[in-house]
Amino acid sequence: MAGPRRVSSSSTPSFETTESGFGGPLPPHILIVEARYYEEIADDLLTGATGAIKAAGGSFDVLTVPGALEIPSAIVMALDAAVQRGRAYDGAVALGCVVRGETTHYEIVAGESSRALMDISVQRALPLGNGILTVENDEQARVRASISDMNKGGGAADAALHMIALKRRLHGVEA
Repeated sequence: MAGPRRVSSSSTPSFETTESGFGGPLPPHILIVEARYYEEIADDLLTGATGAIKAAGGSFDVLTVPGALEIPSAIVMALDAAVQRGRAYDGAVALGCVVRGETTHYEIVAGESSRALMDISVQRALPLGNGILTVENDEQARVRASISDMNKGGGAADAALHMIALKRRLHGVEA
C-alpha cells in the first residue's frame, strides 16, 4: 500500500491577478497576529510571512500583541470584528517566539498558545499557520526566524495559504 503523497513545502498556491485587479475568486485576505516580546525575531517572522502572502497575491492585516499567550484571543476578536465589518478573513497566521528559561513558564506558554490555536482552527474551520517558535535559546530563534535561513514566518504563511486553497477546493471555489 502506498504511503502519503509528499508535497514540496516550496509550492505556494498562487491566486491569479489581472491588470484591472484580482481575477477569479477573491485573493486570500489573511490576518497576521504577531507577538512583539522579542522585537528582532518578530521583525524577521513578519517579513517572511508578509513576503509569502504578497508572493501569492494576497492581502493581510497585522495585529500586534505583547506575547504568545495573547495571540489566540486576538485572533478570535479580530475574526469576529472582520465578519461584523463584512470582510471576513480567509485565514490567519500566528507569529511569536517562546524561549525556554529557568522555570516551567515556557511549557505553559508554548503548550497553551498552541492548544488554543488548534482549538480555534478546528472549531472555526480556520486555515491557520502557526509560526510561534518554541526554542531553547536566542540563536535557535534567530536561525528559525531569518528569511535567509529557515524562514518560519514564511512557512507559517505558506501553511495558511495551502489550507485556504484546500478549503476553497473542498467548498467548490476555484483558488
